[in-house]
Amino acid sequence: MLNPRVQRWLRFILGGGINTAFTYTVYLAINIVLEYQLAYLLAYAIGIVFAYWFNAVAVFHIPLSWKGLFSYPVVYIIQYSVSALLLGVLVEIVEISELVGPLLVAIVMMPVTYAMSKSVLRWSSRLKSDQRSECT
Repeated sequence: MLNPRVQRWLRFILGGGINTAFTYTVYLAINIVLEYQLAYLLAYAIGIVFAYWFNAVAVFHIPLSWKGLFSYPVVYIIQYSVSALLLGVLVEIVEISELVGPLLVAIVMMPVTYAMSKSVLRWSSRLKSDQRSECT
């Protein structure tokens, strides 16, 4: 049996793979009609909602909450800023295809996203439990 930390990482990677495939498909569809950075932004926003749900429920086993949903995008605002910059460098300077660039960015950002997701979800869960204990 794998230790819980390894299991959590494997679930995170699985969810990330599913989210990446979904978000990439959305990106490809939107990129048909919009320039790549705007397509990336829209697909990214859609992927945040899926990532919150999957990471809270399947990876970190934290109850869903409105507070968690609304605080979780902080992870992705930071990650998006770094990712969009990296994507721009890959496409404009390194001349990697705008169809491949987002996949490379996702791989590079995975460990950073894991650490930030874990922190924000646990923080929002503690806030929720602290508020419950204040009410009792």
